[in-house]
Amino acid sequence: MPFDKPQIFLVIALTCGLGAQGDAQNAPAAPPDQQQPANQTAAPPQNPAPLPTPAITGPLQAAPPILINGEEGPGQIAVNGIVSGMGLWQGNYNPGNSSTHAALSNGQVFIQKTTGWWQFYVQAGAYDIPALGTPFLATDKTITDLYGPVPVAYLKLAPAKNTSILVGALPTLMGAEYTFTFENMNIERGLLWNQENAVNRGVQVNQTVGKFTASLSWNDGFYSNRYSWLSGSLTYVNGPHSVAFAAMGNLGQTAFQTLATPVQNNSSMYALMYTYTKGSWIVQPYFQYTDVPTNPNVAIVHGAATRGGALLLSHTFKHGFSLAGRGEYISSTGNAAEQAVNLLYGPGSAAWSLTVTPTFQYHRFFMRGDLSVVRASSFTPGGAFGRAGTNQNQPRGVVEVGFLF
Repeated sequence: MPFDKPQIFLVIALTCGLGAQGDAQNAPAAPPDQQQPANQTAAPPQNPAPLPTPAITGPLQAAPPILINGEEGPGQIAVNGIVSGMGLWQGNYNPGNSSTHAALSNGQVFIQKTTGWWQFYVQAGAYDIPALGTPFLATDKTITDLYGPVPVAYLKLAPAKNTSILVGALPTLMGAEYTFTFENMNIERGLLWNQENAVNRGVQVNQTVGKFTASLSWNDGFYSNRYSWLSGSLTYVNGPHSVAFAAMGNLGQTAFQTLATPVQNNSSMYALMYTYTKGSWIVQPYFQYTDVPTNPNVAIVHGAATRGGALLLSHTFKHGFSLAGRGEYISSTGNAAEQAVNLLYGPGSAAWSLTVTPTFQYHRFFMRGDLSVVRASSFTPGGAFGRAGTNQNQPRGVVEVGFLF
């Protein structure tokens, strides 16, 4: 298919002069300045509002974009970005890791066009995606082994006011947490997120009717380059309340596996999410179910499933301070005797986690930290934490400092 690699869309954007992102709903650009009479002074230009893409749950606040006016060609282009670094300490680390790490967590730029019947979004640069309960991966390995230097890039067509079509490398419709550190309440992704895909390549159709928004996507699931996945979501928004249901599944089968394409690429998954956002509070509980069926053709001798739930909270105080927290529990089915597929810390294992994230933001500068612990249970010896994989606990501390521009 013509969108096998996300880098292709960067080339399209640069050569065709495309502009902003898929999900943004920006006000149209202001008209050119009118000539003022000699006795009048032109009103000072207003700062543009932050764009809704890339999506940021909070408590971090996006910076207003840098606008590049184009009277000819693609129209107005918006540019944003982020530069941030992080330091991580962990106990009971696995072989190949160490107790401390330092990395560039984000060095990304976002280029987008958000007006007109055709739009685009390009996200390019360096990133790290730390996740609870998994070994730390350096930034260069993250880029190489996952989604490349252009992880998200797509063309958006808007044939009607409430209808849009996206084509390219797209954020997944699944789950309550986004992929990159700056997008979420916590620096690290959670245990439930570890079961989900993050970026898929394909086609997505969005339609809004009243308080409902529906999305349907044909894509390659866990970045498999096999276009056999069907994904969908339905969201209802009423004031500060929203309820979303998401589902996706592989209609085919994928034998090969990589870090970006794990055994879960042969699964189906469902999530139900509620979000309350009002004033200084964000409250978000959600439930998730995944199923990897038996399939000897792809070396799954006996299938297994996971069930999990999480609660995410964020409260903003005065003077740029905020505090976020996350608690979650997940369990898997199956046992080693029947050679069930391992989806966690061995067949039939379970785990819970707690994370607390204090944050300070002053204009475009931010500083925050994660304190977390993961505790595994019913795990297979060698499949948990520590050099021998027999320790059931892993504590971590992470500090992230950066600028949003």
